Amino acid sequence: MKYTQLGRTGLKVSRLVLGTMNFGPQTNEPDSHAIMDAALDAGINYFDTANVYGWGEDKGRTEEIIGNWFAKSPDHRDKTVLATKVYGNMAADGDAWPNHDKLSAVNIRRAVDASLKRLQTDYIDIYQFHHVDRATPFEEIWQAIDTLIQQGKILYVGSSNFPGYKIAQANEIAARRGGTIGLVSEQCLYNLAERRAEMEVIPAAQEYGLGVIPWSPLQGGLLGGVIKKEISGGRRASGRAADTLANPTSRAQIQAYEDLLDKHGIEPGEAALAWLLTRPGVTGPIVGPRTAEQLDSALRAVELELSEEVLTSLDEIFPGPGPSPEAFAW
Repeated sequence: MKYTQLGRTGLKVSRLVLGTMNFGPQTNEPDSHAIMDAALDAGINYFDTANVYGWGEDKGRTEEIIGNWFAKSPDHRDKTVLATKVYGNMAADGDAWPNHDKLSAVNIRRAVDASLKRLQTDYIDIYQFHHVDRATPFEEIWQAIDTLIQQGKILYVGSSNFPGYKIAQANEIAARRGGTIGLVSEQCLYNLAERRAEMEVIPAAQEYGLGVIPWSPLQGGLLGGVIKKEISGGRRASGRAADTLANPTSRAQIQAYEDLLDKHGIEPGEAALAWLLTRPGVTGPIVGPRTAEQLDSALRAVELELSEEVLTSLDEIFPGPGPSPEAFAW
């Protein structure tokens, strides 16, 4: 496994991030533990989750599964860089009581204590804001975070799904307050088929020293060889991938992508991950394996070196927006 610094911090993290969103809803606890064992054995030290994972009546279940894994061995927690998220409504029926969601100081305090209990740990390495809360000023948010850092409950703070201007706003206010390191990472939707983050989010992250953690690196399975699997009678596309393939132009684009990689003998999903690892500012993509086999495929991507020919061809199939602000200013 290869490692890098998380943004401007001294924290060393693996170039793949183990996403745990499937733990509980799609992968049972024993299999989830086996995947975490395999990930740690392979050198993945960065595990990502969120308080709402488990969804519906099972919100929090994913953190519980991770907590039970930590309880099996002190070595597990010691070797893991643990990231979780706050923002979502944790009420099972979706009807949140006032102040039981988002980023008010009172909810941050409540949510972190609940996560610590489910995770069976006394600290969280990276506590992430899952979404922007337009109703809560960053002065209040940073005051709450400063208290948690002083209490030893969290070490670093990251964002997820933030626009570039909110990354700048958050860190400028943190700097004015003094003594607060501010955001150190941003999780954003970013992959070959969805490159809008290159316009503002990634430049802002680079400017302020945030590590970029792409989520959905295969665009919901779209970049994982979906047409080939469909033809061979394998798992059919669903959700965002199915919607995209219903468009003839988009389907032709994905077909060209798969044909290119077939020509070079490269698995599509591994190429999509390897491409992200070449992108400026990217710390590592989040991989969310449902099975040990899917984890093995992701691990191969770390060692995959894409040739200049392949990289150029990928840019031709999936052209990015171009440099900012030139891409939209002139």
